Amino acid sequence: MEILKVIEIMGNSKTSFEDAIKNVVKEASKTVKNIKSVTVKHMQVTVDNNQVSEYRVTTKVSFTIIKE
Repeated sequence: MEILKVIEIMGNSKTSFEDAIKNVVKEASKTVKNIKSVTVKHMQVTVDNNQVSEYRVTTKVSFTIIKE
């Protein structure tokens, strides 16, 4: 039986939503082991001078804490 924990993490990128999500996984994996899935809860962009300047995501990251 697996027991999972879910945490909320925000990430960003100057280039795309995909890169913002990859950044979440990259940074989370430095301290969180056994990541199973990432669900995108919210997506947002910031705009400067009528141009998208940053892509932001709010995610739910699930990972195994007990594996039997």
